[in-house]
Amino acid sequence: MLSLVLGCSISRLSLNWLRRKQFRASVHSARAASSGMLRAASRAMLAAGRAKAKAKAKAGEGEGGRGGLSEEEAAQYDRQIRLWGLEAQKRLRASRVLLVGLRGLGAEVAKNLILAGVKAVTLLDPQQVSPEDTQTQFLIPLGSVGKNRAEASLARARDLNPMVDVKADQESVERKPEEFFTRFDVVCVTCCSQEVLLKVDQICHKNGVKFFAGDVFGYHGYMFADLGGHEFVEEKTKPAKTSQSMEDRPDAKKAKLDFVETTMVKKRMTFCLLKEAFGITWSTEKGQAALKRTTPDYFLLRVLLKFRTEKGRDPALQACVEDAETLLQTRRGVLASLGVGADLIPDNFTSCCFSEMASVCAVVGGVLGQEIVKGNGIVECLAPS
Repeated sequence: MLSLVLGCSISRLSLNWLRRKQFRASVHSARAASSGMLRAASRAMLAAGRAKAKAKAKAGEGEGGRGGLSEEEAAQYDRQIRLWGLEAQKRLRASRVLLVGLRGLGAEVAKNLILAGVKAVTLLDPQQVSPEDTQTQFLIPLGSVGKNRAEASLARARDLNPMVDVKADQESVERKPEEFFTRFDVVCVTCCSQEVLLKVDQICHKNGVKFFAGDVFGYHGYMFADLGGHEFVEEKTKPAKTSQSMEDRPDAKKAKLDFVETTMVKKRMTFCLLKEAFGITWSTEKGQAALKRTTPDYFLLRVLLKFRTEKGRDPALQACVEDAETLLQTRRGVLASLGVGADLIPDNFTSCCFSEMASVCAVVGGVLGQEIVKGNGIVECLAPS
């Protein structure tokens, strides 16, 4: 009797296990079928979008717009064309960019611009690859220590987007004549001294070339933009006009029908030179008012640029004790010369200023690349005529 009960129990367990297995198999089959249908639908939508982008590109080429796009380019930049339109992508596709400095931040900016689809990028850096560069500069292959940074970054930069003309220049930016910078629509400078930044910005401002600068020092990073006379678009909302029949209705009903219109307004702004940004007199009444709105990072940047100018390099981990003391002395001198209190920058700031951090380079490089794309014609294309 006991064996019969056990046999029945085992049979029921086997039956239940089989049913659960069949149910799970059916669920997995349904999920697989649903996933396959979604993938097929996504591929169909992507193909339709690419076909539409190609048609737009052909139409744009026929109209003789600024720099027509080929079918291959239309497929490559399909998502961007859907985001900001064909005309904006044409402008971006006709832009030439000079990027000075190929450390971690420069690599991030180069990657963002090349993937966005500019016409040409010139990588300019006279320095050699150091062991520290291999930790943050992903364009440099292993085993490149001692080679020129621009040349070592060239192959991987070209692989990002074969449609972009990427070149390397090993000459120092200090030796470049003024005519050299006029060949570009945008100049982005990193890893340079304050004197070089001021000189290049003045040349670009004079010749109508958009100028950007940026750097990363440990946990700190900055970017600066001088776009000269720059036009941009701003959204404005205003109450929509109501008809006479709506005005005659009771207030309760009229309130429900009220809505606002959003219009795009084109504006113009004149950017200041970096020399003017560094030439503020903080001791005046106007300077004191501006001081309340200015982040302490501005003064920290002045200290770090002063250190770079005097030492010819950035604070290094290999000499952290010596460089920390030098930074504290530089802080006292810079803040005193600017006429601001020494308590603007705390004493422990030196612990966060050493080396480039890959994560900080990614954030600052993303913002810098985005602003270059925006400042290079995308916003103007979205503006009303």
